[in-house]
Amino acid sequence: MPSPIRRIAINTGGGDAPGLNAVIRATVLAALERGWECVGIRDGYNGVLCPERYPNGGVLRLTAEHVRGIAHLGGTMLGTTNRGNPLSFPTAQPDGSVREVDRSDELLAWFAREGIDALVAVGGDGSLTIADALARKGLRVVGVPKTIDNDLDQTTTTFGFDTAVAFATECVDRLHSTAESHQRVMVVEVMGRYAGWIALHTGIAGGAHAILLPEIPYDLERVAEAITARERAGHSYSIVVVAEGAQAAGGARDVLAPAVAGHAERLGGAGEHVARELQARTGKDARAVVLGHLLRGGSPSAFDRLAALRFGAAAVRALDAGQSGVMVSLAYPNMEYVALAKVAGRMKGVPLDGDTVRTARDLGICLGD
Repeated sequence: MPSPIRRIAINTGGGDAPGLNAVIRATVLAALERGWECVGIRDGYNGVLCPERYPNGGVLRLTAEHVRGIAHLGGTMLGTTNRGNPLSFPTAQPDGSVREVDRSDELLAWFAREGIDALVAVGGDGSLTIADALARKGLRVVGVPKTIDNDLDQTTTTFGFDTAVAFATECVDRLHSTAESHQRVMVVEVMGRYAGWIALHTGIAGGAHAILLPEIPYDLERVAEAITARERAGHSYSIVVVAEGAQAAGGARDVLAPAVAGHAERLGGAGEHVARELQARTGKDARAVVLGHLLRGGSPSAFDRLAALRFGAAAVRALDAGQSGVMVSLAYPNMEYVALAKVAGRMKGVPLDGDTVRTARDLGICLGD
């Protein structure tokens, strides 16, 4: 049996998502119910590895008072980053250069020195891959899946996704009236680098006429034909929802900045590209709207708030049951535990034979193929 737990830590890494504060609240309260202390690490692991950045300390003691009234707030009270991988940490060298150094042993020594028995790591694929590596090194770890993109494997859904889709759908709803008033094609770009869950759900719920996903390389001639067919039928406007990672058949993704030093390429421009090409092909005025980081902000929906609270409480239950190296998974109607090794480095794309894609086709929505 593993040793008893007296003190745990929690951190949040990667992109922010509505519901992170709810996870923190549930984790802290569930830990306190068991008589455990709880601390929060600032900005992923930076609070430990770069304490000099934080005048008030890179590690915060978390009590019931600290997490009171935060479940409905967006963002994360602990801060987050996608540039603090302890396995490959940017470190200044004496000659002024920066080299990536494995500081994981230093991190584990800190846990031992501070008497912290376990970690609840909240994050997406990158953060959970780090959590898996730390678990393999002997740290007691439970992961909580977080991403608005809903692209993590082994869980039905992730918190933040419902909020992002709800906001994007509201935006599409608003664009119908202005598009119809001006007889325009409105192209709405949403987040989704390699998985089109947000675009697909938003497009169907918002009544879009075409949806372009990373999973389906598109032919803009097909989209232009669908828009022209609507015009002939007396419908003078069209709404197209595009995932940022969508790409033309035989083409490439629209990249703003290339991948550097372990960080993924930065995508952008898909909406503008599609709008420009559709205007040339249809002769209709086409405008692009990029929702971008607006999808990450704001208060979590009731669904995401409840899911996040369930994730946090389940993570503590997992630790209490002696679990480690697992991710808490939402498998309706219950929470389950899945080995981090089954999650690390894997992505859940939209299944092309799934019911949601079939629904889009049954509704006559063009998917660009």
